[in-house]
Amino acid sequence: MTALGPVRLDRSYANCPACEQGGFPADRLLGLDGWLTPRALRMACRAGVADPFRKAEALLDELAGWSVDADTLRRRCHEQAARAAASRADRVGLPQAFAKAAGDRELHIDAGKVNTVEDRWRDVKVAAFACRERGESCDSAGLEQRDLPPPSVRAVVAAVEGREEFGPRVEAEALRLGVPLGEELSVLGDGADWIWNLTEDHFHGAVQVLDVWHGAEKLAEAGRVALADGVAFRAWLEGAKRKLVADGYAGACEALGSLSAAEGASPAACEAVAGKLNYFAGHQDRLGYALRLRRGQAIGSGLVEGSIKQLVNLRMKRTGARWRVAGVGPFVEFIALADSAEWDEFWMTLAV
Repeated sequence: MTALGPVRLDRSYANCPACEQGGFPADRLLGLDGWLTPRALRMACRAGVADPFRKAEALLDELAGWSVDADTLRRRCHEQAARAAASRADRVGLPQAFAKAAGDRELHIDAGKVNTVEDRWRDVKVAAFACRERGESCDSAGLEQRDLPPPSVRAVVAAVEGREEFGPRVEAEALRLGVPLGEELSVLGDGADWIWNLTEDHFHGAVQVLDVWHGAEKLAEAGRVALADGVAFRAWLEGAKRKLVADGYAGACEALGSLSAAEGASPAACEAVAGKLNYFAGHQDRLGYALRLRRGQAIGSGLVEGSIKQLVNLRMKRTGARWRVAGVGPFVEFIALADSAEWDEFWMTLAV
């Protein structure tokens, strides 16, 4: 099968008397591995990473006039995803793009959920490296209207594994990309302990930033207990978010303290406030939002959350879809590779 459709190919079969193995010698010279040419295989994989395999089968037929069955698409996509993961260290497209890109170096870390064959739902950890130029300076009042420049280049690492295994994987990618491991790097994530433990283990000295919207949601949880979900709650939350962004830990304490100090505060409200104060106390050094806003830097981990939405949720969390644990990480990375500076480079390494 070629990119233009099926082509009949007659060639000679040969047998090696030494190893007693037979084959078609011309296949190697023609770049044939099985019955798909390299270009046809690339097209099939591009369709397979974009849509569920049955839809990709129909898409190929509609756009190219030829197709392969969904099971073949699945097998070939996973084969090439494994090959891409194994050859990652040999590619130079993203390291070159990172070296040329202006702006801050960022590392966003989070996890999504994937339904697996072996253990049902499992966490797939995702780390997204990015280069981002700084935006305009603003303060807490201008946060909602701020238009932060998008990253100019991105690289994604993913795996279903523990922090102890995932950390070295992320560090290795940082070294491949030429991303600094220390204070010139910003690490952004939610409140999960594993993210910050990984950061301390492999990126000690990097600037740590708790996702501002995650922090705002913690404020909202306490506010709903104390004020219910009404006009008073929404007014309080708006002010509380501004205090958090403007003054960090002190602002969070002031906003939460106003709930428990209010006349008639219920025991449930006081308990909720105490829990959130304890939460923010554990993130005191990750709440430096005001300075980063003045510098035009990112204070949210939306990059990795968006990556999980696009790479995991929309593609892999389909009704009835189940994935083998070992194939999840490589497939997520393969989806990201399709939109990166290394997609062409990857296919050029396939014999033609």
